[in-house]
Parts: sequence; C-alpha cells; structure tokens
Amino acid sequence: MTEEFKTKIKTILDLLGLKEPSVDFNAEARKVIVFVNEGEWIKEHLPYLVADFERLANLLAKKHGIVENLFVDINNYRKERENLIVELAKAAARKVLITKAEVKLPAMNSYERRLIHMELATRPDVKSESSGEGKERFVVVRPI
Repeated sequence: MTEEFKTKIKTILDLLGLKEPSVDFNAEARKVIVFVNEGEWIKEHLPYLVADFERLANLLAKKHGIVENLFVDINNYRKERENLIVELAKAAARKVLITKAEVKLPAMNSYERRLIHMELATRPDVKSESSGEGKERFVVVRPI
C-alpha cells in the first residue's frame, strides 16, 4: 500500500504540472517529503502549497486506510521554517536575559509554539508561556 500511496501522490503532483516531482513516503514517521524542480518562483507560494497539499495528502491517506495525519514538506520548506523558529526562540531567550524583560513573539500556530516551548524547556534561566486566543495566540518568553 505504501508504494501505491506514493504513486498516487506523485500522480497528483504531475497533474498539478510541477516539474520532476520526487516523493519519499515514510509510513512509520508519517512523513511525505516532496521535491519539485520549479526554481525560485515557487518559494513565495510554498507556505500555501505545503498547507493545501498536506490537506489533500491526508484525505488521500484516509482513503488508503492511513488514519493518522501525515506531515508534508515540499522542497524543505517546513524543515527550514522549523530551524528559523528555533533560532527565534534562542534569540528571544538572549534578549530576555539581556533586558530582564519579557519578550512577546509573533502569533504562530500550535506546532510552531510547541517548537518554541521545547527549545526553551531545557533552559533554567527563562520560561515560555502561550497567550492569546485562536489565530492570535503567541508565546511570551520571561526571565526566571
């Protein structure tokens, strides 16, 4: 079933007209990693493409009996975003230690807030909390 699912994902990418798509599907890690050879123009569209394609891949996965949600990344967009979020957490912690004042980070989704909390959890000198509601929820980093 894994190969059949992977083939269908590749077919969808072909139908979208994306050039030279390659698909790696890791069922255990629930990850679909896609690379397309589209050059620079696609970079500004990757946030929407990743989110929309993930919805599509999860619908297809359910049809194939995969009940857990899948994580989709295209051209390492999410991997690079995760690295950026972790660096943001580290920079916020440094600023908190220098200024001894709390730092409010921009609103972000639950997964990105979790990355911030996980990065700062091992630090004994700062603490992080989520604040706000819905799409406006953000992380506050405070000195201890």
